[in-house]
Amino acid sequence: MHDDTGGGTGDAESRLARIERLLESGQRELVPAWQRVTRGEPRWTVTLVILTAVGLQLTLPHRLILLHPAWAMPVLELVLLAGLVAANPRRVEPSTRWLRWLGLALICVISLANGWAAVRLVADLVNGQGADQAVPLLLTGGVIWVTNVIVFALWYWEWDRGGPMARVQGQHRYADFLFVQMQSPEIAPSDWEPAFLDYLYLSFTNATAFSPTDVMPLSRWSKMLMMLQSSVSLVTVVLVVARAVNILK
Repeated sequence: MHDDTGGGTGDAESRLARIERLLESGQRELVPAWQRVTRGEPRWTVTLVILTAVGLQLTLPHRLILLHPAWAMPVLELVLLAGLVAANPRRVEPSTRWLRWLGLALICVISLANGWAAVRLVADLVNGQGADQAVPLLLTGGVIWVTNVIVFALWYWEWDRGGPMARVQGQHRYADFLFVQMQSPEIAPSDWEPAFLDYLYLSFTNATAFSPTDVMPLSRWSKMLMMLQSSVSLVTVVLVVARAVNILK
């Protein structure tokens, strides 16, 4: 009698443990990947895009360069990028606080260099200086525009829900950008979460449509940043194209 009771109690406890495990696993499946702890995204995508931005800066005319000699800013950017890659060569994953500050410093340097080039180009166009040929002007404007898309993609990527390292840890419950997969999780794989290329797409569409498309900004800072990008893109495109058309005439 005693043994039967003990066996029944053991079976009940075992069944209860199995039920608890099933409930825990079901709960994990209900939580989307972008809200739980996951692995960091591959490093190579953001590295390749940053190298593209650095290469584009080397093609700018000397009058639009912030720091001389012309290779000074690109070398600084490459040194900062090398530090990031050395610390996390394969994936963008949490390491130390200084690593995040290093990434922010790199984005600031690229932003400063391209912002200076954009301001100088706009000033030249307004004053009717430094643009005597249409093709070089369009190429210069295109370089600044493309770099601007990369710069804002980096800012979106770095600040959404605390940045890529915070997103890996699932620290922030509320998103700053609402992607389609977040609204309709049934159309995406269960392990989907935004990566750098998603933010690059967001930046490109915002720069071409001058407004949100299928990715909606939710926080105030994301709305202001998208508004700033649209303004810069609009001014650059309008002035460059207008000046080029005037030269061709």
